[in-house]
Amino acid sequence: MIHVEVGVGSYFFDSLVSDIESLKLYAGIHSKHFGLHRMLSKRFPFAIYYEIKGKTVIVVAVLDLRRNPAWIRKRLFC
Repeated sequence: MIHVEVGVGSYFFDSLVSDIESLKLYAGIHSKHFGLHRMLSKRFPFAIYYEIKGKTVIVVAVLDLRRNPAWIRKRLFC
């Protein structure tokens, strides 16, 4: 039997939203991967890929870093 914690999905979502909101202060300081800025999530093995257009931050994707890099590249450039 698999043990599932109640509320983990909400915690995951809230954590990623918090990470994305931090881009208001920290956009542009992250290294580029596949031509996009990549910020690593603080609590989960996910990356937030984004680009900057003027004063606007555009989140392109939030992807699981446990995936094959070829899969990540494909998702970013579909």
